[in-house]
Amino acid sequence: MKLIAAYALLVVSGKAAPSAADVTAVVTAAGGEVDEASLAALMGDLEGKDIHEILAKGEASLKNCAGAAAAAAPAAAGGAAPAAAAVAEKPKEEEVDALDGGMDMFGGGGAKTGDY
Repeated sequence: MKLIAAYALLVVSGKAAPSAADVTAVVTAAGGEVDEASLAALMGDLEGKDIHEILAKGEASLKNCAGAAAAAAPAAAGGAAPAAAAVAEKPKEEEVDALDGGMDMFGGGGAKTGDY
């Protein structure tokens, strides 16, 4: 991700076709490390292509995915309702009073015997 971001930053700054050295310089200047194999793969994939066209295709694909996700959301919400109801039906545990039938702080048995 950082390699693509560095490449895009270089394009926006005016370099039409940034080199691997340019991308490396941006990433290392920001304190990151460059995986040379990933950088070589990225540069190979982008060679001879216009980044603006690639981004436009990606944006169109994201719009299609967003429509599918919006259609799936009501179905997912409907499927989650029974699970939420099952969780809501869990019985409450009763709180037990620590002094019920036990000793009070003065050593008495909790019964009212009149010794105090």
